[in-house]
Amino acid sequence: MINRMSEFVTSENRLGAYLKDRRAKLDPAALGFAGERRRTPGLRREEVAGRANISPTWYTWLEQGRGGAPSADVLDRISRALMLTDIEREHLFLIGLGRPPEVRYCRQDGVTPRLQGVLDALDPSPALIRNAIWDVIAWNRAATVLLTDYGALPPAERNVLRFIFLDPRVRAAQHDWESVARFVVAAFRVDAARAGAAAEVEPLVDELCRKSPEFLAMWRDNDVRTHGEGAKHIRHRVLGLLSFEYSAFQVDGRPDLSMVVYNPATVEDAEKIRELVG
Repeated sequence: MINRMSEFVTSENRLGAYLKDRRAKLDPAALGFAGERRRTPGLRREEVAGRANISPTWYTWLEQGRGGAPSADVLDRISRALMLTDIEREHLFLIGLGRPPEVRYCRQDGVTPRLQGVLDALDPSPALIRNAIWDVIAWNRAATVLLTDYGALPPAERNVLRFIFLDPRVRAAQHDWESVARFVVAAFRVDAARAGAAAEVEPLVDELCRKSPEFLAMWRDNDVRTHGEGAKHIRHRVLGLLSFEYSAFQVDGRPDLSMVVYNPATVEDAEKIRELVG
């Protein structure tokens, strides 16, 4: 019992120490507070409490490790009051509640030059980055040559589900279209839910349900699965049937993004692809 209480106090003190550190780093003048001389840097406790719309006493107790665990709503308000970044907000929840916060989906088009450089370095293996609603937002040259010329399409049309269900050329390139389509729908459902993108998914799902009876039937099945890794076969217009082993990776710090890399499954396929991609 003593050990458990000790662990509890330590956890609470970690929260208090983190809150104190974060408020000490804020500039009172920049946030509209009077610029009189202060004994310590940053905001006062009552100023943070006012910005978070909670009582100063309750906030003081949190910093002192008293009063029990805060609610997710309180931590969310404090994170905004302290102007925390997404990763700082996640850390606040982990030390305050022992779990990460619910994901807040924030759509961002494009990737950093460094991340694009990673894709380019993977040539001649096709690689792409997609967001939570499976829009392809970055790709390398091999993906253009072997999968789809994403750059030739308007951004709104670079969606994997639209390709699979509405583009006859992409459908014909799949070795087993029905299995691929079912897999895509099930993995898409999981990715969108994980990223908290329900509102963004709804228009896309409504459109596909109207335009594709097959999508409608598969969506109603409510199957779920993760993308992970596996095998993929495509019919290329020049190289014929190609086999790949793919792996999907989440981009650290961006729960809405996944990188998918397709490696040739055989030496023969790798040589053919290398000659074509150059």
